[in-house]
Amino acid sequence: MNKPYEDIQEQAAQAAAGLPQARLTAMHWGVYEAVGSGDALSLRAFARDPAPSPIGLSMPDAARGPLRVRRPAVRQSWLAWKEGRQAGAARARRGQDPFVEIGWERALDLVADELARVRQAHGNASIFGGSYGWSSAGRFHHAQSQVHRFLNALGGYVRHADSYSLGAARVLLPHVVAPIDELFTIHTSWDVMARHTRLFVTFGGVPAKNAQVSSGGATEHLVPGGLRRMAEAGVRFVNISPVRDDIDTGGEFEWLPIRPGTDAALLLAMCHVLLAGNLHDPAFLASHCVGFERVAAYLRGETDGVPKTPAWAERITEVPAARIEALAREMAATRTMLNIAWSLQRSHHGEQPFWALVTLAAMLGQIGLPGGGFGVGYGATNMIGSDNAKFSGPTMPQGSNAVADFIPVARIADMLAAPGTPFDYNGKRLTYPDIRLIYWAGGNPFHHHQDLNRLLGLWQSKPETIVVHEQFWTPTAKLADIVLPATTTLEREDIGYASRERYMVAMRQLLAPQGEARDDYAIFTDLATRLGARETFTEGLDARGWVQRLYDEARGRAAKVGVALPGFDTFWQQGLLDLQQPGAEVVMFADFRADPAASPLGTPSGRIELFSERIAGFGYADCPGHACWMEPVEWLGSSKAAEHPLHLLSDQPFTKLHSQLDHAACSRANKIKGFEPIGLSPQDAQARGLADGDVVRVFNARGACLAAVRTSAALRAGVARLSTGAWFDPTDWRACGPGNLEKHGNPNVLSLDIGASSLSQGCSAQTCLVQVERYTGPAVVPTPYALPTFVGKPPDQP
Repeated sequence: MNKPYEDIQEQAAQAAAGLPQARLTAMHWGVYEAVGSGDALSLRAFARDPAPSPIGLSMPDAARGPLRVRRPAVRQSWLAWKEGRQAGAARARRGQDPFVEIGWERALDLVADELARVRQAHGNASIFGGSYGWSSAGRFHHAQSQVHRFLNALGGYVRHADSYSLGAARVLLPHVVAPIDELFTIHTSWDVMARHTRLFVTFGGVPAKNAQVSSGGATEHLVPGGLRRMAEAGVRFVNISPVRDDIDTGGEFEWLPIRPGTDAALLLAMCHVLLAGNLHDPAFLASHCVGFERVAAYLRGETDGVPKTPAWAERITEVPAARIEALAREMAATRTMLNIAWSLQRSHHGEQPFWALVTLAAMLGQIGLPGGGFGVGYGATNMIGSDNAKFSGPTMPQGSNAVADFIPVARIADMLAAPGTPFDYNGKRLTYPDIRLIYWAGGNPFHHHQDLNRLLGLWQSKPETIVVHEQFWTPTAKLADIVLPATTTLEREDIGYASRERYMVAMRQLLAPQGEARDDYAIFTDLATRLGARETFTEGLDARGWVQRLYDEARGRAAKVGVALPGFDTFWQQGLLDLQQPGAEVVMFADFRADPAASPLGTPSGRIELFSERIAGFGYADCPGHACWMEPVEWLGSSKAAEHPLHLLSDQPFTKLHSQLDHAACSRANKIKGFEPIGLSPQDAQARGLADGDVVRVFNARGACLAAVRTSAALRAGVARLSTGAWFDPTDWRACGPGNLEKHGNPNVLSLDIGASSLSQGCSAQTCLVQVERYTGPAVVPTPYALPTFVGKPPDQP
């Protein structure tokens, strides 16, 4: 049942008496309390958060800052084309042209006319509603939902499937065990692990920096406290990772510095130890799994002549064979939780470590026991490991999409490069559509995508029109044809909530919209009116009406699981609901373990599929029917390492979410001379004659960027770490080849743009070899936050 927030009655009494009450907002990084207003507005951390994130504190200054998109703006050459003053839109000049600021009515007319033209000439299947990214923690003003609903109201659009974060795992795991979104909400909770787990082995750490966030807003940060309570209870930790500091237990732990991209081999070798030593659980494998005999034959080497022994794995992973064998035996002897970081599947053959982890956990036979089994992302987002209420919160309906075409999200460059070309995906043979118009609202493809030089060339040559809603002059905004200024979280009302989070927040409007910014909903309402779809899009509701409707619908879903939410007016007056369930205990797959027939999984067999007949039937050479070791196209054990001898890890930054707020104080304070820092081991820095603060050129055959050295003993030799999120800042927006030096530190000019496999087509960002050398060229100043050039005078009226 709902537990009231302790101060809620006092707040309600103050409100009734007309006295001021706490004003709250929710962001991906947490709940924040407002102090002051207008130009004096600042935020402070939510007092009830045990480990608040500092990132969101930068939002007021960013929202009021000089990088805001303040008026509708149109690229000069595109406007001349639309007005008939030149023959073509000069698409190659995206990123170079000045912008012309215009009024809202004219801007909306231009967008509506262009949508109508493209739909009539090429059909709705020529419109790509990409909009990938964490645009807002608010459940109504969620830009991706807004743009998809709008385009669906017009007859549909080409969508994306899956995510950059989890492309490979999201496709694989429903075949093997369960959809990953389901897994997120049923992970064994932290307190259960503190009581029952004795050995916690994680592949890729438990990075609390990643768990600063939840997609609907983190409210009570759990990971630091969860790890410390486990450590205090005597849990032993083993971190298998190229990076030591991606876990912090508050105490000692064992670090096994594995070669990047080789985790599947290590996991399979541990499986071999269990099999050879008769340490596996035949009864669990027979009752709850299918296909183990096929896996066992592979482990013994009967199918390929290569037994997957610890000695075999040592040659691949550089983890000592004796430690591999001993650790496998330790796992079998005690209650063990296995965990894997999301980053491991963002690689060539990224499905394999996830499948191998499930296989090892199944062989141990502890799945469904308190404190045992596996996790796919402790530390990835705040919600994983929570024991708070589980129900679907406020969700904006996106409507029905009449266009069947879609792409895996990480294949956008391939789509632009080769329309009409067939591709494989999850057992289907699909075809890339011919995209003429891109509509983007929320997100930054020039952060998320790989091989940005390639994407830049395609972005500048293929789409006829690119429309962007943006709050700030990001690289994506600078590369658009029409930019419509959108409000920030602080400038609108909404509801903050994510499943399994403790609190639901009535998000107050804390600032007036800056410049002429409008909510996405207001923009789409005006466009829908021009295009004859207003009623379909709005259903007769204004923004407050939708916020109330979404809350009321969530209230009904909460009641079905025993959570009593008050009426909307009470919620809005109180401002905060505490959904904690005292004494709750979550054990992943406990019901399935107790009775697999009564609580089957969603797999074809209803059991854990260690061998998948369905995947095997797809016939993919790069993703067979069981977990296996497949050599990545780039890794430290390949011949390519002779030329590019460092494996580059492009992880999530601790100062921002992806590229959001890269221009804000928290992120900028971490930069060195304006460059993003690149981590090198002391050995690798010394071998190159480098010291902390040196500006270096990081390069491979795909591109080059500048960064500044920050040495770290937490990195194994042969590994460099350049976190994502630096705004794309090429030396020359016209050059799209590897010689175009990116001067800010964006690692995605270096990363590999190929699918993880034919099954998932997920991104392969972590499969990346580079070289690092001192930069000796002409003096360079990063300019990622420079405003575009404007021509003409802005209109006096919007």
